[in-house]
Amino acid sequence: MGGSRAQLNKPHKSRFSTKSSRNLHKTSLKDKSRIAKSERNVAKGARAARLQRNKMLREQKKAALLKEKRASSSSTSAPLVILLFGLSASVNVESLAEDLLRVLSNDGAGDVSSTVASSEYKMRITVLKAPHGDLLSCMEMAKVADLIVFVASTISLYEENASDCGYIDSFGSQCLSVFRQLGLPNTAVFLRDLPSDQKGKNELKKLSMSNLAGEFPEDCKFYPADTKDELHKFLWLFKEQRLTVPHWRNQRPYLMSQKVDVVADDLNSGKCTLLLTGYLHAHSLSVNQLVHVSGAGDFQLQKIEILKDPNLLKLRKESDAMDSDDMEVVRSMDPDFMTQEPLVVENVPDPLAGEQTWPTEAEMAEADRNQKQKRLKKRILPRGTSEYQAAWIVDETDDEGSASGSDTDDGMVLDGTEGYFRGPKETENSDIDDDDQGSLDDRDADEETDMDSVMMEDDNLTREQIEEEIKKIKAAHAEDEEFPDEVDTPLDIPARKRFTKFRGLKSFRTSSWDPKESLPPEYARIFAFDNFAKTQKHVFAKFLDMKQENRDDCVPAGQYVRLHIKEVPTPVASKLCLLVKTVPIIASGLFQHESKMSVLHFSIKKHDTYDAPIKSKEELVFHVGFRQFVARPIFSTDDMNSDKHKMERFLHAGRFAVASIYAPISFPPLPLIVLKIAEGSAAPALAAVGSLRCIDPDRIILKKIVLTGYPQRVSKLKASVRYMFHSPEDVRWFKPVEVYTKCGRHGRIKEPLGTHGAMKCTFNGVLQQNDTVCMSLYKRAYPKWPEHRFPILDT
Repeated sequence: MGGSRAQLNKPHKSRFSTKSSRNLHKTSLKDKSRIAKSERNVAKGARAARLQRNKMLREQKKAALLKEKRASSSSTSAPLVILLFGLSASVNVESLAEDLLRVLSNDGAGDVSSTVASSEYKMRITVLKAPHGDLLSCMEMAKVADLIVFVASTISLYEENASDCGYIDSFGSQCLSVFRQLGLPNTAVFLRDLPSDQKGKNELKKLSMSNLAGEFPEDCKFYPADTKDELHKFLWLFKEQRLTVPHWRNQRPYLMSQKVDVVADDLNSGKCTLLLTGYLHAHSLSVNQLVHVSGAGDFQLQKIEILKDPNLLKLRKESDAMDSDDMEVVRSMDPDFMTQEPLVVENVPDPLAGEQTWPTEAEMAEADRNQKQKRLKKRILPRGTSEYQAAWIVDETDDEGSASGSDTDDGMVLDGTEGYFRGPKETENSDIDDDDQGSLDDRDADEETDMDSVMMEDDNLTREQIEEEIKKIKAAHAEDEEFPDEVDTPLDIPARKRFTKFRGLKSFRTSSWDPKESLPPEYARIFAFDNFAKTQKHVFAKFLDMKQENRDDCVPAGQYVRLHIKEVPTPVASKLCLLVKTVPIIASGLFQHESKMSVLHFSIKKHDTYDAPIKSKEELVFHVGFRQFVARPIFSTDDMNSDKHKMERFLHAGRFAVASIYAPISFPPLPLIVLKIAEGSAAPALAAVGSLRCIDPDRIILKKIVLTGYPQRVSKLKASVRYMFHSPEDVRWFKPVEVYTKCGRHGRIKEPLGTHGAMKCTFNGVLQQNDTVCMSLYKRAYPKWPEHRFPILDT
């Protein structure tokens, strides 16, 4: 506004001034120097502490990494397991395994054991060959592998177009998804059958990497593996890698048996002692712990023997000690029967737990008086009648009320309240009491009369004609995928008896349902936790303390041991002796409580390659970590904002569901693989994948059914509905339950019409003639107890 004459002040030296800088001129020079010096010292001390802390963290990480590297290459650690998996049937894994073992053993010819101690690379390695087409063997090998080597053959590129990517067949793609679900350890890709000239080899390697890179993790490296020098290069690079394994596998000790023997038990007929020999991995194992043998069950240990290591790193063996029967026992451990974990599977129910004393005469008399008072209170009164006015009503109304009260016990329970129907004497008053939506004029009454006459004409239809008409209406009004819960009311059984276990809910989300009400007998055999999260934390802490204490009853990881597992059924042991030739037999240690039965809930999804339907309560094989068991699950939705969950009759493709089963307790996180053994096929099929979610016997799963009826005559807010029920007694029984339509109308039943189950209903809006009237009923569903728990005899 002032133009060039505007006042110009000297700008401040700092961009923003602070209170301390504005008040600095009020402080003396002595105080200024003291304050400035202390601030510098504080800043300098904080920076020095921060640098010192970062340096300490770096040193700790270096020390941990060096310790891990030394442990993996020392003679006290278990051999590293390398799994060779062919991505297609054209890959020759056998020749690759022979070449790799010869490079490790520096032996040009002769048979080489699958476990080799290489003094050149300072490593001990076990090489496993995945049989192409055997899903179960590939899964069990992937569970114990420290490195999975995917082998691809480039021969397919000579025969097929490169864009078709013929490296991976259907089985290889299926196993890849299973390995991802289990958790991938370190991975590598071997390229075989490359051309001999360098230029062609480089071009084909780049083409293979571009086609396969999207199927594997980002840090996965590609190696040519045709010559001995290429395998040497890979082993030197693998020696410097830091191994990472899935978290769930690091939580438990496990043993991959290299030899299985059976010793007969003279005391127990039909039982024997199973001997598993191999290296102990991951954690130390206590002789007082329970162990799970994959597919066979949970057992106690009779003793553990520490054997002389047949594959020492620094010593060269002239003969193969793995095949010798005389193995030197270094140390033997026997369990302490006072501290040994008991093998408790099922809870022993107390038959007197639900016992009740017989009521006394005084209690019975008081109950009769209360019942009489309750009947006297149920009287039909005009709307708006107060308690003072009700006292002056004559006894005739009371008699009618008592008559209606006598029928109360025959009503349908709705949301914790008991409904009742009125007798023929109350038909005139029912229109006054129940019609909240409005009243009909004389014309509407005439239409209702005509409608009743038409209903009487339908009473003359035969049973076959009624069934045929219901089928036609069903086909025209509903589809199974859109309304999967619809059921037909049987003609030969009354609906009140057929659906006696079902009840109506005013609101699925907010209505109450007692989780302890009417439990099945199987719930007396399971175990439950007051606070599962606290129990899991306590169990893990106890296991960690056992590991750090270095107790005498524990075998450290890396030792070559023989487990004596007692009381194994003889047929199971015989089956394991046959399976060890193709499938690795794994024995894993169990935490406390993990042998007890409870209700487990899994987040599950149907696998993309499985097309057959999976029905609830169908027998499936669950692979949860190292454990295997048979279960018959029920599927349900996951309603986040409700304590009740709707049961699903099938596991639908493309969406997650919750599978609830009776199974031994397992502490999450654990991956889940579900297999299904089809009839007439010995090989199991991959059905679903998922993970363990929680353990909760109180989770409420409700089975929903929808009864449907169809309007015959519509008069504004009222309509006559047929084919939902087939008797007037059923209509009176289900009268308290609300009805709704597929077009969004809500209403209720007023009274039955005729003798064939037709009924009069009122709605909160005008009903369309082509609409469908529905009634939802619910009952609690439970999983089915398995007939046998473990799948070893089925494979």
